[in-house]
Amino acid sequence: MPNLASIVPLFGPRLRRWLLPWLLAVAALANLAYPMYVHYDFSHSLDTRSYLRMASGRFDSVNVTRRYRVLVPAVAAAVAAPITQVYARIWPQRPAGQWPLRFAFYVVNCLLLGAAGACWFHAARQAGATPNAAALAMLAVLSSRWAEYAAGLPLTDSLYLLVFGLGYYAIRRGSGGGWALALALLLGPLAKESFLFLVPWLLWFGRPALSWPRQLAALASGLAMLFILHQLVDTRLGVPTGQSITNALAHFDNLAYSLRRAASPKGLGELLSIFGLFTFIPLLVLALQRRMLATTNPFAPMGKAEVSLVVVVIAHMLLSGDLGRMGYLASSAFCVLLALIFTNWRRLLSV
Repeated sequence: MPNLASIVPLFGPRLRRWLLPWLLAVAALANLAYPMYVHYDFSHSLDTRSYLRMASGRFDSVNVTRRYRVLVPAVAAAVAAPITQVYARIWPQRPAGQWPLRFAFYVVNCLLLGAAGACWFHAARQAGATPNAAALAMLAVLSSRWAEYAAGLPLTDSLYLLVFGLGYYAIRRGSGGGWALALALLLGPLAKESFLFLVPWLLWFGRPALSWPRQLAALASGLAMLFILHQLVDTRLGVPTGQSITNALAHFDNLAYSLRRAASPKGLGELLSIFGLFTFIPLLVLALQRRMLATTNPFAPMGKAEVSLVVVVIAHMLLSGDLGRMGYLASSAFCVLLALIFTNWRRLLSV
């Protein structure tokens, strides 16, 4: 029987490249999100209550906006099954009920968002950042309050952030990132309905990573699974199949509200709080380095892909009305920018 030492070398380099940043991200998220998981007041959060109901197998009172995002609740339900058997022995002070399920969401979301963080790390490395700078930038972006929410609460944002991370990494990686792009196109339709806005970006900038026929095949597979899921849920609830389309179109009513909110002092504060004080680091670089040389310009590797990705994120923000939470979808590009600044900080200070 082969021992571990003889097996690991077969995939050691790739395993180490992905495992180490993933473990670092998961460790940071587990610390940051634990208070959110324990102390959050669910009474004012319809989203979290809906996903808890879905994980319990109850879809009857779940809003159509969230009804088909079943992957994370389904995995959380599977993880919660063995946890339920031992939870009361470990934490006897917490009453029975939804505590094991909430803990399962916490575990699953930390793992998924940690995988997104690993994608950000590797995208930064592909852009030219050093390992230390990429790791520091990843941790900086994961310190956002929206990462704490996504990891600690019964939400599905972690999967959608992973889809964005996979897509951006694939575009940065080029020919070696086809697997990540295919996975993003496969999971995207099941992660969130607004994935529709990301599809053109993936198809266009992902051409070096994966040819259009293969991209379309992966996307068709994801859409087919989404169609089957819609049919199963709609049949179970006895609701018309066109209800989700009507609901999606209703999101355009949020445009005026989102624009007014973004223009208000409170909205501006919400935008600045997406990445916190780290937001000001690129702004300071722009303000202080007017004589920046091409070799020390951290903005040079950022191009049309990043600009158009920000446009996609803005569309999400305006249609959802949740500016901060949706703005965090730009994490992959912001992490790369921070990593490039951290990589060149000595030269930037000397210009």
